[in-house]
Amino acid sequence: MAKESGYIGSIDQGTTSTRFIIYDHDARPVASHQVEFTQFYPEAGWVEHDPMEILESVKVCIAKALDKATADGHNVDGGLKAIGLTDQRETIVVWSKSTGLPLHKAIVWMDARTSSICRRLEKELSGGRSHFVESCGLPISTYFSAMKLLWLMENVDDVKDSIKKGDAIFGTIDTWLIWNMTGGVNGGLHVTDVTNASRTMLMNLKTLSWDHDTLKTLAIPAEILPKIVSNSEVIGEICKGWPIPGIKIAGCLGDQHAAMLGQACKKGEAKSTYGTGAFILLNTGEVAIKSGHGLLTTLAYKLGPQAQTNYALEGSIAIAGAAVQWLRDSLGIIKSASEIEDLAKMVDSTGGVYFVPAFNGLFAPWWREDARGVCIGITRFTNKSHIARAVLESMCFQVKDVLDSMNKDAGEKGSLDNEKGEFLLRVDGGATANNLLMQIQADLMGSPVVRPVDIETTALGAAYAAGLAVGFWKEEDIFESGEKAKNSQVFRPAMEEETRKKKVESWCKAVERTFDLADLSI
Repeated sequence: MAKESGYIGSIDQGTTSTRFIIYDHDARPVASHQVEFTQFYPEAGWVEHDPMEILESVKVCIAKALDKATADGHNVDGGLKAIGLTDQRETIVVWSKSTGLPLHKAIVWMDARTSSICRRLEKELSGGRSHFVESCGLPISTYFSAMKLLWLMENVDDVKDSIKKGDAIFGTIDTWLIWNMTGGVNGGLHVTDVTNASRTMLMNLKTLSWDHDTLKTLAIPAEILPKIVSNSEVIGEICKGWPIPGIKIAGCLGDQHAAMLGQACKKGEAKSTYGTGAFILLNTGEVAIKSGHGLLTTLAYKLGPQAQTNYALEGSIAIAGAAVQWLRDSLGIIKSASEIEDLAKMVDSTGGVYFVPAFNGLFAPWWREDARGVCIGITRFTNKSHIARAVLESMCFQVKDVLDSMNKDAGEKGSLDNEKGEFLLRVDGGATANNLLMQIQADLMGSPVVRPVDIETTALGAAYAAGLAVGFWKEEDIFESGEKAKNSQVFRPAMEEETRKKKVESWCKAVERTFDLADLSI
């Protein structure tokens, strides 16, 4: 990258924590700060966040990161050119535009309270579960924002009344943050970007605007919805009362799309992000490929109002790193998430144990809301190391299931092999620091896994989007730079094909055991 002074900031608002990272022109992080926030579980299968706590966490992270950068001699106050924003997708907030206060806690993407609404719609609508797939690329599922909005409209009086009065507005977390950061009740901008909008079930993938037929069918008023913008453009300026007033917000993407950009995934390239869940996206270029194997058709990114739209196939896995948190917080098998690697290394196999973390059902490619978690193959020989290793394997098996579906959907057109004829999976997210996990992933896939030096590519992607919008970077700086490849670590498969085949067959048996367990007696 050509040398230039200045910095780009990035807000990374995730499922369990918020971060603000400041990057220099070489895309190196010079300072960051992270804050965890509260998870609320009011009922089984329900997950909520406090929107006001999320807002405060962003303020704190920006202020603390600025202090750190200044203390290290970086002139960020005078050199910050813009900020980008990336967020947990599908999670929704409905709030009052007159008071600025939420009308209910945020309903989180993994929340399953809308299962009865989904079943009702599947019965009522002519297309069943796939009724909206043609317009939005998504099946009817508890996962997506529209179902959560319907639940609020049907069950929360404050939301019903506020919509009637014309005072309610709706948004995903990016919309909530931008509205507040650009003025709130004093003229805050009510916007979202194409990638976050694509996960609501309400945006038409071809027109990139709200789909009128869908809104009419679901009786969702268009006036509560935000304006849709591209991923890379100047949206507005940060208002007074924030640590960086006057700075431009110039990039916005859902977290998985930001990771695609952070990994510089072009057409035919795939990435897997390992976080609370795991999310695998394959950039299919300017063609939106309809999946016949349980995947979602979605956007990759649109880098400017007039830029070409890149589409993607996505497989979403609800529980990945969250299973490690479960071992730590609910079972007490480990004291910290990082301990799982050493514990799992104490054995060279799972001893025939298979763990399927279908805590709230299964997402891609199975889409079974009636599934619940199972751990099978337990004998008197089984110990906590076998369980730990089975948890790691469960993450990798789920990723393999999705990649197998992608190969079936996209075929040869959708995969881009390297000069050796290999398919390379780019990986990122906190869990990829676990070398054993990465080796297991390569072994179960039978193809190499590539881990960049900076595994937190989600925040980097949002920074890239903002930097492109204000001319801080050019697209060739991001997509044509060979630096990422040179500094990446490659994990190559070491497992024999026959062993891999048998393990995959056993995993499929375990998955089938999870079906139809939602009504087990307490």
